Amino acid sequence: MGSNRKLGAINKVHMIGIGGSGMLGIASILLKKGFKVSGSDVLITKDLKNLQKEGAQIQQGHKPNLIKHSQIVVYSSAIKRTNPELIEAKARNLIVVPRAQMLSSIITGYRNIAIAGSHGKTTTTSLVAEIFTKGKKDPTYVVGGKILSGDKSSNLGKGDTMIFEADESDGSFSHFHPDVALVTNVDNDHLAFYKNDINNLHKAFKYFLSNMPFYGYAIINGDDRSLRKILKTTGRKFISVGYNSTNDFMIGDLKINQKFQSFKIKTNKNKIILSLKTPLFGKHNTLNASLAAITALEEGIDKHSIKSAIADYKGASRRFEESAIKITNKKIILIDDYGHHPTEINATLEAINQKFGNKKICMLFEPHRYSRTQQLFQEFAAVLAKISTVYIFPIYPASEKPIRGITSTKLIKEINKLNGNAYEIKKNEVMDLLPSIASSSDLILVQGAGTISDIARLIREYE
Repeated sequence: MGSNRKLGAINKVHMIGIGGSGMLGIASILLKKGFKVSGSDVLITKDLKNLQKEGAQIQQGHKPNLIKHSQIVVYSSAIKRTNPELIEAKARNLIVVPRAQMLSSIITGYRNIAIAGSHGKTTTTSLVAEIFTKGKKDPTYVVGGKILSGDKSSNLGKGDTMIFEADESDGSFSHFHPDVALVTNVDNDHLAFYKNDINNLHKAFKYFLSNMPFYGYAIINGDDRSLRKILKTTGRKFISVGYNSTNDFMIGDLKINQKFQSFKIKTNKNKIILSLKTPLFGKHNTLNASLAAITALEEGIDKHSIKSAIADYKGASRRFEESAIKITNKKIILIDDYGHHPTEINATLEAINQKFGNKKICMLFEPHRYSRTQQLFQEFAAVLAKISTVYIFPIYPASEKPIRGITSTKLIKEINKLNGNAYEIKKNEVMDLLPSIASSSDLILVQGAGTISDIARLIREYE
């Protein structure tokens, strides 16, 4: 499985938006398979510099300079049709494919485990990858964020298993036909792509699950009613995991200390299958860990490897990534978190409360997409009003055009109507305000999916 087998005679691949989390992993695997890889992005990040060391040719900015040397062009979902490289590739009649289609080509020949869901994909995918690695299966995997223990988002293994995220945000998970589908949940996110109709999102998940071969099966969050309803009409076997007694496997006996959550997974006949502990906090993470554990168990991984991997798991980048910092001689906890949906923010707050107790939290929040802010406006206001202090940046567009009347200013006014404590802020103002923020807070939470991770990096480097 780890050979230098090429896709036909094609061996020169150019990737537009190569710095994206999903693209980085694919690029690394292509390089290890012997392909010549080039790519472009607006910034040359540390990850892209590492990719250059692996042999990739990286260009800053979207200019069609490298297209003439390529045979196939891959683009991420963030790339607009007006991108000059994309236009040039089509003018040259090159093979042009979306990221998911390239990934679906890479996974041919493996036993595929696809992780889907509105929330928790990256954490759960990396947990499954860690368990299989610990179980000496040497899997190939592509994760939408770096696994902190190895500081990488992909691996080309020698084993016969491929583990990857299947993204519903742009419908690209329809390209896959997994042997095993792990689904964390179905929630009202990315509805702009689905014509603002959650029924269209449900149909997409049904199509994805129906794409499994007849011998395939799904591991699902059985507490998610929408997901159970969707699966009943797919004609595929599924195994449910959750807190409710109606599930095939139930999570219980949850105990929490400052370092771990410990819990048990039982059958619906109350037989204990696994006793686990995880350094991750929040009920959503015990569920993610349980979904990963049952998937591994069904795939023949021994219990010792499952327990050990979950206990040792260090997390994924920007998923409740914790740092201890000092600002003007005051010790502060910094949490950097990718969550950009009210459900995810609520889960982060629950995890903070579990691990640290009642702390004064200052959140730096960058709303992601005008459409999401519009659709979930009241939900955002309600959850953000719970926090001691919130500084809100301008909305990160993610290639969207502005929607009239949907602004951070309007969101701030709504939060403050609910007795919140919210303020506008720009990124160039953060470092000057940091001593003041630290003096009135115990914990700084950097939240969002746009470019706000740069702020977390600057805070970590503060002296």
